[in-house]
Amino acid sequence: QVQLVESGGGLVQPGGSLRLSCAASGFTFSAYTMSWYRQAPGKERELVARISRTGGIINYEDSVKGRFTISRDNSKNTVYLQMNSLKLEDTAVYYCNTLGGEFRWGQGTQVTVSS
Repeated sequence: QVQLVESGGGLVQPGGSLRLSCAASGFTFSAYTMSWYRQAPGKERELVARISRTGGIINYEDSVKGRFTISRDNSKNTVYLQMNSLKLEDTAVYYCNTLGGEFRWGQGTQVTVSS
């Protein structure tokens, strides 16, 4: 069965960095554009970044451009999100999924930016 397991979140001060990982299994990972999403308290889940099957096309939500970097390793069925210069408003639960959110959502990983 499909599994998406996010990890790497935590508590960080403004300006800090975190690297999130998402280990995927149960489907042909390399055949899908993968994405990171986040959901802040009281808000809708939003798309943060996406990366095409081979990594050649990458897009970011405007608020994270220049600060976040998405990457993938198809040999490890893993997608990453490097987050630098974190801001208070980046606080959210972060999830990975395909671009269309086709699979069952994982538990996510909590990122809290606080001084």
